Amino acid sequence: MKSDHYKHAWYDDRMQQREGVRNVAIIAHVDHGKTTLVDAMLWQSGLFRANESVPERMMDSIDLEREKGITIMAKNTAIVYRDVRINIVDTPGHADFGSEVERTLTLVDGVLLLVDAAEGPLPQTRFVLKKALEAGLPPIVVINKIDRADARPAEVLDEIYDLFIDLDAAEDQLDFPVLYTNARVGTATRDRNEPGQSLEPLFEAVLATVPAPRFDPAMGLQFRVAMLDWDDYVGRLIIGRIVNGRVRQADRVAVVHRDGGVEPAKVTVLYGYEGLKRVEVEEASAGDLVAIAGIESIEIGETVADAESPVALPTIRIDEPTVAMLFSSNASPFAGREGRFVTSTQLRERLWKEKRINVGIRVEETDSPDTFQVSGRGELQLAILIEMMRREGYEMEVGKPTIITRTEGGRTLEPMEYLVIDIPEEFIGAVTQKIGPRKGQMAKMVNHGSGRVRLEYRVPSRGLIGYRSEFLTDTRGTGLLNHLFDGWDAWQGDIAHRQNGALVADRAGRATAYAIDHLQARGVMFIGPGDQVYEGMVVGENARDNDLDVNITKEKKLTNMRSSTADEGVKLTPPRSMNLEQCLEWIREDELLEVTPKSLRLRKRALAGRRRF
Repeated sequence: MKSDHYKHAWYDDRMQQREGVRNVAIIAHVDHGKTTLVDAMLWQSGLFRANESVPERMMDSIDLEREKGITIMAKNTAIVYRDVRINIVDTPGHADFGSEVERTLTLVDGVLLLVDAAEGPLPQTRFVLKKALEAGLPPIVVINKIDRADARPAEVLDEIYDLFIDLDAAEDQLDFPVLYTNARVGTATRDRNEPGQSLEPLFEAVLATVPAPRFDPAMGLQFRVAMLDWDDYVGRLIIGRIVNGRVRQADRVAVVHRDGGVEPAKVTVLYGYEGLKRVEVEEASAGDLVAIAGIESIEIGETVADAESPVALPTIRIDEPTVAMLFSSNASPFAGREGRFVTSTQLRERLWKEKRINVGIRVEETDSPDTFQVSGRGELQLAILIEMMRREGYEMEVGKPTIITRTEGGRTLEPMEYLVIDIPEEFIGAVTQKIGPRKGQMAKMVNHGSGRVRLEYRVPSRGLIGYRSEFLTDTRGTGLLNHLFDGWDAWQGDIAHRQNGALVADRAGRATAYAIDHLQARGVMFIGPGDQVYEGMVVGENARDNDLDVNITKEKKLTNMRSSTADEGVKLTPPRSMNLEQCLEWIREDELLEVTPKSLRLRKRALAGRRRF
């Protein structure tokens, strides 16, 4: 089925074209080299001076994106090639950020599908490509990393054709141009046996394959909001594509809401894109991607229209959140020692700001004035929000991630995920053993005969909470794990969580090697000698299933036989160090994770021992 704006564009005789513009989105799986390719395109378009200092992976503007090597927020950039302005929109490849993807595709007229020459098309690619083909967007296929020692471009191209046929691509969509690239050195070629010299073949393919934006000259302004941003000087920014008409600075416009209500507004500042920078422009017309400041009361998917005769565009549907967590201000005895923002008012303002620019996240008030319920598409999305906030200087406490359920016809339904795992053959046993108790049902198993196997499962969303880190350990870092939202299904029954209890400090003080040495037989420690603790803080994992209060600050007493320091050397096992995602998976309902810019501490909700038992 063609999307509304596409059908409207192709089949109406009154439509006109803007030849000087092309809008294209890049679709790729995590770590297939999408952002690196955009870097090379920006360099070769002559955007930067030869001596200009430019960071690698320029499109990854968030520190976390650089570290994790993933794209979190969809972003756009523009280059000029042969007097044609090419707007490139970078889409996230991870399903937790799927709400970004659907909106991105409304901005463009074609897609560039980037696939790793060794790994082939992976499920995340499938998710975004399916949306693009449904919207009738013509694809260009780019097989990247052809310099890899294990590259297999011919087989990968066959897999791509199979994928297109599997996704019911139209006949004209199957007639796509194929380019072979090495994004790191910035070369592209049509013939894989001939080395490329530059990215010129890729630019030519974009001009030839992606149609110019079409618009109806008889229509007034129509601009659909696809993304939101925030600027400290001009306030809220709405980003999208002008479908019809034109807009100037200081224009009076109308906002058409989802419910059909119309509200007057004024454009205070209008921005276009030049390379990676937003630049102020006087006016923009149909086909341009722009950012508008001055319109406060508008949500994603709504339309900015002509003030005299407002006509709305079809709204965009956004995936429902599936995971919720409680965020509250830090109330532990160590609150305020490391962070700059510690009050519930500051936490509230930061969460409301996130809600304004990130539609994949919902924030709701709770009965307690300093606690907020935050919902998102997956634990990764929420973990990344927590990580970004702690880097900004916030302190908070978060509870165990819970799944959002719904009730239909008296039955409780829970969100399901379609899980695709790609692993070396020797790890099949370890992986299937872990997914069984998490209620995963195998749908398919494919062995390519290359030493790697692809397993496909349908599994409840809650079964995947915290599984990623276990999976990487089980496969020694060689496995690939991806999942997509796969609808709602009946409640699948209880899934066993952590079997072991916690070792809880029964008094405040400083942990000693003497105390840790005597407690090592009880379980695994999370802290080392010299670390400060408070009553109710979780200091380790008990070897049994019950919680145990322990004195981790106990010191060796002086006797008349020898001094307190003269003793045989204490042999301590290094404490277990857990990252944010592992901590979120570890905690139970009666526990919290205290997050500060420098520390992650596990604690009981009720700190005093007599209240807990």
